Amino acid sequence: MKLLSTLWPDFRLAVGQLAHRPLRTFLTLLGMIFGVGAVISMLAVSEGGLKQSMQMIQRLGVENIIVEGKDFSVDELLEVRKHSPGLSVDDARAVKETLVFVEKWAGIKDLRVWTLFSHEGDSRNSEVWAVSSDFFDLSSLETEIGDVFTDEDNQEFATKAVLGDTAARRLFPNGDAIGKQVKVNFTWFEVIGILQDQKMPGEEIQGEKVGGYSDRVYIPLNTGLNRLKVEEMSSELSSARFKINGESLVSAQAAIYENVKRRHGNQDDFRMVVPNEILAQQRQTNRIFTIVMTSVAIISLLVGGIGIMNIMLASVLERKSEIGLLRAVGATRADVVRQFLIETTVIAFIGALFGIVAGVALAILIAFFAKWPVAWNYFGISVAVVVCMAIAVAFGVYPAVSAAKLDPVAALQSE
Repeated sequence: MKLLSTLWPDFRLAVGQLAHRPLRTFLTLLGMIFGVGAVISMLAVSEGGLKQSMQMIQRLGVENIIVEGKDFSVDELLEVRKHSPGLSVDDARAVKETLVFVEKWAGIKDLRVWTLFSHEGDSRNSEVWAVSSDFFDLSSLETEIGDVFTDEDNQEFATKAVLGDTAARRLFPNGDAIGKQVKVNFTWFEVIGILQDQKMPGEEIQGEKVGGYSDRVYIPLNTGLNRLKVEEMSSELSSARFKINGESLVSAQAAIYENVKRRHGNQDDFRMVVPNEILAQQRQTNRIFTIVMTSVAIISLLVGGIGIMNIMLASVLERKSEIGLLRAVGATRADVVRQFLIETTVIAFIGALFGIVAGVALAILIAFFAKWPVAWNYFGISVAVVVCMAIAVAFGVYPAVSAAKLDPVAALQSE
């Protein structure tokens, strides 16, 4: 309390000095505002992008390994099919039975669709995936209403469907989709479940397509393979996911690769995807982005700090007589240094506060117009404010010391 009572008069004097020259004060604040605002907005964009990336990659399963069939031109495909039928259900079963660390697997077939509608609406842009029953568990997908189909449904070629949230709203704009029918090409399917809204668009991360779960219709794998037309020479599965338990992903990846390649006649017609590696690469990318953008913002803060030093030096020249009078009535050099540093601190604090507002507003505008996700990094905001204050005070030391070194008699006579 004693310290507060000692500093309060200096604080009031500092505010008065800044208010006396509002335009100069405002121009001095701009460097701090832009610097802090840039740091906060860039951190928000980076944090939002990383969180969304992590959510999407987690849908692929950080404990999963994915085998995907490669795309070929017609001539290349003709040559490959002489030796390998492509990725199949038998491949997935063989991996599960041969490798003890494979806990479960799920097959996926991305079907070609030319008709997708219900009696209430249509969803021409939605994808239709034929998947085995464990797909939902391996992708951490849960239903909002109803349930997913079972392995028994898959074995019985059941005509049941699970809809993503977006696909459900398009096909059934009036709601209440459970128990109703959707037509995929020439086959009708009964809707038995609606997935929870993932709020994640379909995107590519490190070249891998992730997200987009909400805008899909899911049907049993066997039903899709046997009741819907599959493109000629295409592989039976588009991809297969394997959940790994009790083994490093690196060694598991190598074992699965060798197993599948041997079954494919040593044809390189598939590729391996390890979501955990994608997540690590995405984190590294975001880290670099954050460092680069934060460095640019800190340069802005340094420019603002130089501006503060210039303004404070000008203030010292203007207030020579005031400084001389303070010294004449008993103020020490330390008192003068403290007074000027408090003024610098007040400028930095006000600039930091307005910078926070500017940063939040800029991040919201970026999210609105660019459709980029944002998330607030409170530690980053705190660091930005502390760095702003530190830079401002550091640049304010020289003017404060210069003011304290003035000769009191010469300062009084300067008027």
